[in-house]
Amino acid sequence: MSTKKPKIPTANDLMKMEIAKELGLMDKVNATGWKSLTARESGRIGGIMTKRNKAKKAAEGEKER
Repeated sequence: MSTKKPKIPTANDLMKMEIAKELGLMDKVNATGWKSLTARESGRIGGIMTKRNKAKKAAEGEKER
């Protein structure tokens, strides 16, 4: 019997879940897991995550000036 520790969600995990919810994919993820997403759906989530991370870094760079 394996005893798996519950994973503590990272900032990226939380962002991924938020984007999936916005795209209407959370029902599918909750029912069958992340592996059930198509390549197009996964890529869409990844693309939006990248876009948001770039915007966040740009905003942080503006604050430092």
